[in-house]
Amino acid sequence: MKIGILKEIKNNENRVALPPTGVDELIHAGHTVLVEKGAGEGSGIPDEKYQAVGAQLVSASEAWAADLVIKVKEPLPEEYQYFRPGLILFTYLHLAANKELTQELVAKGVTGIAYENVQLSDGSLPLLAPMSEIAGRMAAQIGAQLLERSNGGKGILLGGVPGVRRGHVVIIGGGVAGTNAAKIALGLGAQVTILDVDLSRLKELDAQFQGQVQTLFSSSLNIEESLQTADLVIGAVLLPGHKAPTLVTRHMVEKMPEKSVIVDIAIDQGGIFETGDQVATHDDPTYIRENVIHYAVANMPGSVPQTATYALSNATIYYARLLADSPLLEVFENHAALANAVNTYDGKLTLQAVAKDLELAYTPLNELIK
Repeated sequence: MKIGILKEIKNNENRVALPPTGVDELIHAGHTVLVEKGAGEGSGIPDEKYQAVGAQLVSASEAWAADLVIKVKEPLPEEYQYFRPGLILFTYLHLAANKELTQELVAKGVTGIAYENVQLSDGSLPLLAPMSEIAGRMAAQIGAQLLERSNGGKGILLGGVPGVRRGHVVIIGGGVAGTNAAKIALGLGAQVTILDVDLSRLKELDAQFQGQVQTLFSSSLNIEESLQTADLVIGAVLLPGHKAPTLVTRHMVEKMPEKSVIVDIAIDQGGIFETGDQVATHDDPTYIRENVIHYAVANMPGSVPQTATYALSNATIYYARLLADSPLLEVFENHAALANAVNTYDGKLTLQAVAKDLELAYTPLNELIK
């Protein structure tokens, strides 16, 4: 099979789908790998390293012409021209927040398989987890920097000093991203509150952090009261396949202390803050709503590509091999995790959660592949 690896064109998206180690594995399995020239530059990987393992350096159009295209982020409108029937696209898609892309994939007959929807029988999301770990850890350190007066913040140190109160970090969502945000916030010395609707998860977090964090059931009232004393609020809620729910209203944000900070990890799925009304970029990552600084960059791990590229590849290469090594229908039949991740197939939208959120027609995958 011909496999294309692209240079990402999203603003400051410096990751690449596979480093030379992953490419080498595919080539040794008998596949041809076409790497767009300069694809690895943002991650510190020169073209020569891809050539050394046997990859062919090509143009963007040649890489898109492969049977299987592996990316990091969802295609941008400039890339829609490359869509065609029979193309297998394996990347983060986040379609519930992107109706235009969804309709393009369906209209062009692309088989769109989303990293974020690869789900194991225990409910875990193995291809989302490494980026959630990175985004969670980044959220705490970014928030700490934005709280500095020189960066427009209120001018506090999250860890405080003896005799001065610590900063209060409120994390909404106790999954992978929220847990990692809590680790860094605690390491910085902050007072940490985590809210989640899963009581069993709250018990796990209480045990994991040995009582060092305040755990609260995520009700509207608890969120509102927690935000009134928050210096940094981190949104870390995920509903697989769905648009993120709006959990923090404008009224709640209005009651937050002036020049406090919001970091919304869920912005690529629409965000959980009513005031988070735009997706920002690494070039211009913040905006102010109701006197509160909002950081809303959809590809946070893109700013630490030398970590993120390898973390992502470690997780995706197994599934890339499955897609490359066997006929597509055989893969779907034998590997439920990948079948769960099919968003579009044969001109149909096949992920019910996306169809519901976008109010589009839905066709179950098993009806199409019988």
